[in-house]
Amino acid sequence: QVQPVESGGGLVQAGGSLNVSCVVSGRIFSNYAMGWFRQAPGKEREFVAAISWRGVNTKYADSVKGRFTISRDNAKNTVYLQMNNLNAEDTAVYYCARGRYTVVADTAIDFASWGQGTQVTVSS
Repeated sequence: QVQPVESGGGLVQAGGSLNVSCVVSGRIFSNYAMGWFRQAPGKEREFVAAISWRGVNTKYADSVKGRFTISRDNAKNTVYLQMNNLNAEDTAVYYCARGRYTVVADTAIDFASWGQGTQVTVSS
């Protein structure tokens, strides 16, 4: 399987914004939903957002709804997560994952391959 590769993490002040992206090489990218998960220190990995294969449907965790936006560019094999109004609780390693299906999902078992993650740190 081709592994997703995340980029764009970093350090940002509370209230700030950050955009992380994820590239999946190969022709399969546009055939599957994509998702973002995150894992904070001492906590389990949690769902953040997902987008369907054509980008028509999206789903968000309640904790990020209204602040985060997931999007994709199938021509570039890239999925994005725009994060606005960040707070300290958003500090985590953010993982990109390729779905097993075309439709959005919010559980880890519905995602087939995972990136190595990118660190997002929000200073208060």
